[in-house]
Amino acid sequence: MRDFVFKFLSKIISTKRFQSIGYLPRWIIFAIDVFIVLMACVITQIIVYSLNVKLYTTISPVSQYGIVIFINALSFRVFKTYSGIIRHSTFIDGVKLLVATTSSYLTLMVFNFGSHLVIKDRLLLSTGLFITYVISFLLLFLFRILVKNIFETYLQVTDTNQLLKAVIYGADANAISVANALKTEKPARFNVVAFVNKFQHDKTSKSILNLPIINQTKGIHVILKSVNAEALIIAEKSLTKEETIKLVEECLEYNFKVFTVPLITDWEDQNQISNQLKNFAIEDLLDRKPIVLDNNKISDQIKGKRVMITGGAGSIGSEIVRQVLKFNPYKIIILDQAESPLHSLHLEISELSGKVKIRTVLADIRDYSALELVFDKYKPDFVYHAAAYKHVPLMEENPPQAIYTNVLGTKNLADLSNKYLVEKFVLISTDKAVNPSSVMGASKRIAEKYVQSLNYHLINSKKKHTTKFITTRFGNVLGSNGSIVPLFTKQIQEGGPITITHPEIIRYFMTIPEACQLVLEAGAMGNGGEIYIFDMGEPVKILDLAKKMIRLAGFIPDKEIQIKIIGLRPGEKLFEELLNDTSKTLPTHNTKIMIAQDSWDDFEEVKESIIELAAIAKKYSSLDVVAQMKKIVPEFKSMNSEYQTLDID
Repeated sequence: MRDFVFKFLSKIISTKRFQSIGYLPRWIIFAIDVFIVLMACVITQIIVYSLNVKLYTTISPVSQYGIVIFINALSFRVFKTYSGIIRHSTFIDGVKLLVATTSSYLTLMVFNFGSHLVIKDRLLLSTGLFITYVISFLLLFLFRILVKNIFETYLQVTDTNQLLKAVIYGADANAISVANALKTEKPARFNVVAFVNKFQHDKTSKSILNLPIINQTKGIHVILKSVNAEALIIAEKSLTKEETIKLVEECLEYNFKVFTVPLITDWEDQNQISNQLKNFAIEDLLDRKPIVLDNNKISDQIKGKRVMITGGAGSIGSEIVRQVLKFNPYKIIILDQAESPLHSLHLEISELSGKVKIRTVLADIRDYSALELVFDKYKPDFVYHAAAYKHVPLMEENPPQAIYTNVLGTKNLADLSNKYLVEKFVLISTDKAVNPSSVMGASKRIAEKYVQSLNYHLINSKKKHTTKFITTRFGNVLGSNGSIVPLFTKQIQEGGPITITHPEIIRYFMTIPEACQLVLEAGAMGNGGEIYIFDMGEPVKILDLAKKMIRLAGFIPDKEIQIKIIGLRPGEKLFEELLNDTSKTLPTHNTKIMIAQDSWDDFEEVKESIIELAAIAKKYSSLDVVAQMKKIVPEFKSMNSEYQTLDID
């Protein structure tokens, strides 16, 4: 009989009309619960009056059970037993039902004995109250179990061939919760076929939710193939970063999809588990040790000070703003010429700033007069200079603009920092300034030369209060504006192809937060004149990076997403360097930061050569501009560029 009812209800629910039903409104669940209590009252009435016993006089059965239903309904409202989704009922919902029905029973018993004390008569039948309490709880509980089982069975009967077969890595409470949620989710996306346990290696067969637990004695790709799975969901939170990276890369190598899921307590929506499952980002696969900062030293210098960040609306500048904000400066001056990004950042930071004053300044670093008004008004104690033109091919086509922004803009800021007694000026440079092969790299190297030579010029002048000029130099930053990661992401979303300039090209990478944390650390430890270079980890082959990104997106490289080699761009190298051939490094207390031992030039010579360069740039003669840049930076050798003719002796 039970199997017949179960199959009958399952058949009803599987019809198209019921497939379109979402979650029932709470008032319907509340009405069903009240009706169940009514049914319990009817059953109690039949049971009580079928007993061959003498009952004491009470009010009419209709009045009795009217009171019972009212008190139970009130209890349902108080404990909100109807607020959960029936098909997702858990142990907690059962406890709430027990508490609600028990509270109703105790309330009715108190009411009954109270009436006996006041009017010397019991209005309700105590035996009937107990029977109603037991029956109503059992019926309410069984109703939820029945609905839950029917929906689970129906969802399992759904065409699982259309679902993504997945294995959950982990066998703890979090993994079980993930599996339960995926089974009951509608519309279904995953068909969980097994669990993997990395801790147990015995041969005993075990299962959870009627799914096998496979002990990891082999590679994860072997296990996935053995159960015909297509994806791995990592729910095990005890894995180290190295173990996680190894798992992910093994899955990607064999074209398996891989997802991660937070702890169930951190889920944003308890009923939509698919929204919690996240693809790994390429940043997650950088095998890098966490950065340990000397927060006390940074805080001692920045706390209560006025800090200016140029290029503050850019990807690097905006992250420096967020990082600086944590050290409670008195005021942050965010300077940029990009109106919309600057406004967006202001809206974001204003909500987080607390007592820190935020000022957004729309200005161009090439305009000395406008900059001087800013320095005179805000009198910054620290300047982090992130504003620059960074796109190599674009600067190769527009050398005068590279000079105006990267060279003269830096000179303007450095001169004003010295004039207005800024404590420290931190220039954010690039590894492309080392043995530059492009106009962009050479312009940043000239900027380095100016601030470094100015620093030693001021030291030799023996003034009491001089600005300390510090340079930080690092490679490519994942996710920054114009970097290859957003470009590859866009190309993948459009169905490909991904374009790579050369199959052997390699680059150093770090994340935006990493780079900005090290900038603050270097700025705090600098005494002036240093060029700090960062430990960028192992170089990454761009072709391998592209393949990983394609696999992370769930596609197969060169099959579903093509990779196209387009040739090196003007000014582009196969690999970048962090030091030139004559430089050496000194260690610092932070193993990720080193000081480049580099010679510096005479300040007056650098200054005069830059003035001459600016005069040439005004004539907009690209060849003449680049020729002058090569005089200032003798190691500047153009590559894949029309300016290679200038390198012929």
